[in-house]
This record gives sequence, structure tokens and C-alpha cells, in this order.
Amino acid sequence: MDLRYLIPFFDPKVQTWAIEARLLRWLTFLWLCIGLVVLFSASYANAATEYGDGLYFFKRQLIWVLAGLLPFNVVVYSPLSRILKIAKVGVILILSLLLFTLIPGIGTTINGATRWISLGSVIIQPSELIKPFLVLQAAYLFSKWNHLSWLVRITWLFIFFLVLGSILLQPNLSTTALCGIVIWFIAFAAGLPYFYLGGVALSGFLLAIISVSINDYQRRRILSFTNPWIDPMGDGYQLVQSLLAIASGDVWGVGFGLSQQKLHFLPIPYSDFIFSVYAEEFGFVGALGLLLLLAVYSIIALKVALKARLMEHQLVAIGVIIALVGQSLLNIGVATGVLPTTGLPLPMFSYGGSSMISSLLLAGLLVRVAREKNQAEVLILKQRRLRRRRYVQ
Repeated sequence: MDLRYLIPFFDPKVQTWAIEARLLRWLTFLWLCIGLVVLFSASYANAATEYGDGLYFFKRQLIWVLAGLLPFNVVVYSPLSRILKIAKVGVILILSLLLFTLIPGIGTTINGATRWISLGSVIIQPSELIKPFLVLQAAYLFSKWNHLSWLVRITWLFIFFLVLGSILLQPNLSTTALCGIVIWFIAFAAGLPYFYLGGVALSGFLLAIISVSINDYQRRRILSFTNPWIDPMGDGYQLVQSLLAIASGDVWGVGFGLSQQKLHFLPIPYSDFIFSVYAEEFGFVGALGLLLLLAVYSIIALKVALKARLMEHQLVAIGVIIALVGQSLLNIGVATGVLPTTGLPLPMFSYGGSSMISSLLLAGLLVRVAREKNQAEVLILKQRRLRRRRYVQ
């Protein structure tokens, strides 16, 4: 591979791609650039107070963006068939990391949850990194479902269960639910029997109820979500501050960098509630623009999925839509009070290396599907020897 192709903004081969691939590529970069601008504003006050450097979070996010763009372009230039074959290795390796987070002394605990592993000065979150590999392996498994033995089916379903269970035990109900939804929708799109899908959906719902009943903080979040104003300084504090930020934005917003709620009122304004800062500074018009961006991205991605030659390619595209756009809508729903408060980041916006790398990998997979959708299928023709008969005159 020519090394200059690893610099996505200066890739000379882009003009030869399908129109959908080019549009998705530039929409991804637009989404990413808007996210960096908003992160700069949302994190500056906290970074200046905590670290004496207002650019502390922004500079580190730039490093993660560069780290994510490398695998993004590697994926864009790699045959999807090859990527699908090695996806199982990624699932197993990151599942091992997920299990390591549950071992006392290895997992890193932040705000009462053990979701991270520290590698020196670098902290990674395996539950974010596993999302692209779950999409790939689920697409590979369910596209070939009818041709696999029950042993292979049950083995991989058990591995998926281990992944979801290990994330749930961290505890991280929101990411568990998102990963489960991604797998379920891929199976649904693959045409698995409704009996199986209904049973899995019911099991997941019951598991969520059990988790909420066991974990007191999850139960309090759901109860405070129904009316955060009952306890505005306690369990309802996050949602109340988020709603105040969004309401302050009005139609046109207060202006870039002028958010008041990010000044130590809104908890973690550069991560879970970064949309609230965005809505305060850019108003209803800005929020509508972001939703329009997500809508256009989804429409093009669905068009790519419908045009894809192979079922596994279609399922990869659908999985990426759920993982990227679906997670974005969940985050926005939390910030606006439509959904209970969760810890899901906003893709391309929220601070965090694992989330950024995972989001760019997912976007790269979608661009790769778009690049392959018009490629002709290679047929291997068997040569037949034609025997000539000699006629004796």
C-alpha cells in the first residue's frame, strides 16, 4: 500500500470511488470536524481548571483522531472478505480484555464503574473497541446461518453472550443494550426466524430488569428520569443541567464558546453531555443541522446496504448504521430527557480514545462496503477439454 494513502484528506484515488463512498467519506470528516470544534469549546474550562491547560483534552483528542484515521484508511483499502475472516480474532482478543476488567487489580474503576484497563498512561475501554468486531462477526455469522452446524451457531451465540455479560457486570447497562441491539438487528436483517428473535428480545428485556433491580444507581437514574425536578440537586441534577443548557440555546444559540452550563454546572460536558453544550451554543438550528447530518448519513448508508452484492456486506452496513447513528440518537435522547441517563458517548464528538477509534473503524467499514457494492463478482470458470474426433476417410 502506498503510504500517502494513509493520509485520508489527501488521498488521490478517491475520485475513482463510487459516489456513495465519496459522500460517506466526506460526511464522516464533516461529522468529525464539527465534533472537534464542539469538544474544544466544551472541554476548555474544565481543562484549564483541572490541568492548567485549556487545550488538555483537545490535544489528546487530536492524537486519538490521528490514531483512528490510520485504521480507517487501512479498512477502506482492504477487501471486506479478508476483514470478515479475521473479525473472530478481534472478538476473542477484546473479549479477553473485557474479562480482565472484572479481575480486581487489573480493571480501572472510574465513578464507580470498572470499564477501563490502564496501559501505562493510556487508558482503553474494551467495550467501545469491540463494537466494530461485533458488527463484522455478527454479519459473517448470520449471513451464513443456514449453512452452519448447530455447534458453530451455539458456540458463537455463547461468545456473544459472554461479551454482553462481561460488559453488563462492569456495570454498563447502556453499552450492553446497544451491543445487544446491534446484534439483534443484524440477525433480524439476515432473516432469522421470528421465534428466535422474539425469545432473544424477551431475554434481553428480562436481563435489563434484573440489572436495574440489582444496581441501585441504575434504578435511581430511571426514576429520576421520569421527573428530574423532584430532586434537582441529587439524582436529577445531570438531566436538569442538561435541559437548562438546551433551553438556553433557544433558536440560534448563545454563540460558540459562550456556554454557561459547561462552567462546572453540567457534569462531564466534554463527554456524555457534550450535545447539551452544542445545543446551548448553536441553538435549535444547530441541533437540527446535526440531526439532518445523521439523517443524510443514514439514507446514504441504507442505499449502500440495499445495493450491496453479498448479504454479509449488507449486514455490515446495517450494523454500522445502528452502532453509529443509533448510538448518536440514544445520546441525544438522554441529553434531551427523552431517555434515562446513560453513559453512552456521542460518536465523533465525545472525548475518549477508544470511542473515537471505534467510531472511525465503523465509518471505514461502511465506506468499504460502498466501494465494493459495484464491483463485479469474480466467477471461476472451469475449462473443459474438447476432444476432437478424427474421422478416417
